[in-house]
Amino acid sequence: MESTDPPLKRFKAAESKDDDFYFKSYAGLDIHAEMISDSVRTNTYRLALLKNCDRLIGKVVADIGAGTGILSCFCVQAGARKVYAIEASSIAKRCEEVIKSNEMENKIQVINQRVEDVHLPEKVDVIVSEWMGYFLLYESMLNSVIYARDKFLKKDGLILPSIASIYMAPITDEERLDEATSLWQTTQKLYGVDMSCLAPHARKLFTRNIHVEEFPPKNMIGFAEKIIDLDLNRITVKDLECVKGQFSFKAMGESELTGFVAWFDVHFDCGDSGLIELSTSPSKHPTHWRQCILYLNKSENVEQDTTIEGTITLSPSQIMNRFLDVEICCKVGDRDSSVYKFAMDDNPT
Repeated sequence: MESTDPPLKRFKAAESKDDDFYFKSYAGLDIHAEMISDSVRTNTYRLALLKNCDRLIGKVVADIGAGTGILSCFCVQAGARKVYAIEASSIAKRCEEVIKSNEMENKIQVINQRVEDVHLPEKVDVIVSEWMGYFLLYESMLNSVIYARDKFLKKDGLILPSIASIYMAPITDEERLDEATSLWQTTQKLYGVDMSCLAPHARKLFTRNIHVEEFPPKNMIGFAEKIIDLDLNRITVKDLECVKGQFSFKAMGESELTGFVAWFDVHFDCGDSGLIELSTSPSKHPTHWRQCILYLNKSENVEQDTTIEGTITLSPSQIMNRFLDVEICCKVGDRDSSVYKFAMDDNPT
């Protein structure tokens, strides 16, 4: 039976269901243990906050998506007078325990609500958040940071991090693609039944998804390029509905273009100390974000200096707004352009 609810009410109900799913996924300790044990991530945030001590001493901070509260504790260590630790999931109870164990309950107030439902008694001087998902925008947490910025941050207030960028490079990895189809190529030998006709279907299924893996830089066949820049002081929620970038690579040597690898970095404004970078590049120390690999359903042969150019579009999934859809329109040499669509859902592979 078709719903008689007005469209806005149905949209709000769907949005609420998406949020419930998302916040439940952060209710257990395991996912927070993975993040805190990522020393690159955790130490970079700690260093960035301590380097900003001159801008935190005696100030008010909002920690958006506080989790178990470690960033809120760093803020107090850097001199913050008051920290609002806003956390919508039930892990907020563990956050309170951490704060009490560190005797910071007189400076840190845990608020167990969605940031969109929070009402603070004052404006804040600083917003800190570890909002980045796979491919930077998976899970759409940046929307909440933008909401908090517009509602709570004082004019000329500080956002940490303040800049985010996505990078991409062309790759060759026929071995990984062969793994996805090898079973169907071997059934004749193993069982006397030829099932090789299913190999193209297996490849199509494999290449539909975005794969989160540690990628070996030696398999890049072109220099990486920055394809997207986000200024957290200016970007709007509307901007995030469709984030577009352009790329133009030149192939290094003769090989098969089997896809692209993407990663991100964020920068923290530390005033006179300059910028501090948190990078998820395959050439840097590994992080729990790893890299995102987008394999093409059809490989393209390239030679030295073959041009690989096109556009990339990232947008929230129509299935669930915290999932991510990616579309690449790519032209190789003088061949016709091809469009490839990828999805990142609740089980990034």
